[in-house]
Formats: sequence, structure tokens, C-alpha cells
Amino acid sequence: MATEPDDRKPLPYEPKKTPKVSQSAANKKLKSNYKPQKAPVSPKPPFTKEEMAVPKVVSDRMARRMVVFCGVPTVLGMVTLIGGYVGINYGIKPPGVLVLLTSMGFLGLSVLGLTYGILSASWDEENAGSKLGIQEFVVNWGRMLAAWKSTRQKNI
Repeated sequence: MATEPDDRKPLPYEPKKTPKVSQSAANKKLKSNYKPQKAPVSPKPPFTKEEMAVPKVVSDRMARRMVVFCGVPTVLGMVTLIGGYVGINYGIKPPGVLVLLTSMGFLGLSVLGLTYGILSASWDEENAGSKLGIQEFVVNWGRMLAAWKSTRQKNI
């Protein structure tokens, strides 16, 4: 089996060979040459906060959609609870489990409505998008998944 000569040129990513030094000599050298170093300066971020911010037109569009898709189910969930209480006072005996599950269902829909309200809004400043935003939801969901995948690959 052939060995490689020591005088070959190292690859750029390959660590350089250093001569072996005894542990006590290395510790003495470290103590005598210790100088506190300044913290490294982080490089300038590629974008400013203003460039990264969601435009006002788009954020207003998202807020309107969140009010509709989250607000309506929330109100229905509260009305269900209040209606069950009022029904009991007027002699109507709705099953408590039915009132609870219906109210929880509406409140769960309101949480999904928040997500749908954001993702169904057009993220393009010039394009208002459609009323229900189904096409915008598909596009924005794809963007979000692509961002998650790229972040996941960077962390690996």
C-alpha cells in the first residue's frame, strides 16, 4: 500500500498539519500568549427591516380576511354558548355535550380561519386577489412549504 508524500499541496478545506506539542508546554504557551479578543462584528444583513416588512396594503388585506374567516366562527361559538344558557332559562333543555362540542367546533374553525385569512390574501401589492382566495392560498402555501424546506436543509 503506497503512502502519500508529506510535501503535497493540501486541499482548501483540509486542516493544516501542526507539530505535536506536549500538553503542559501547550498550556504554558496559551497562558503566556493570552490576549482578550474583540467580539467578531456580524456582517451587515442582506435586507433592512423596511425591506423585510410586509407592505401596508398587503397587511390590511390580511387583516380584513382574518376578521371575516376568524371573526365569524368566533362569534358563532360564543352565540352557541349564550344560546345554550338562554335556552335553559326558557325551558329548552339542550344537551350540554351538544352545546359544548358545537361551541368548540366553531372556536376551532376560528383558529383555522386565522391561518386561512393570512394565506388566502394576495401577497402581491398590485393584485387584490379573489373573494375567497383559493388560488392565492395554494400559491402562498407552496411558498411557505418551500421556505420551510430550504430552512430545514440549511439546518442539517
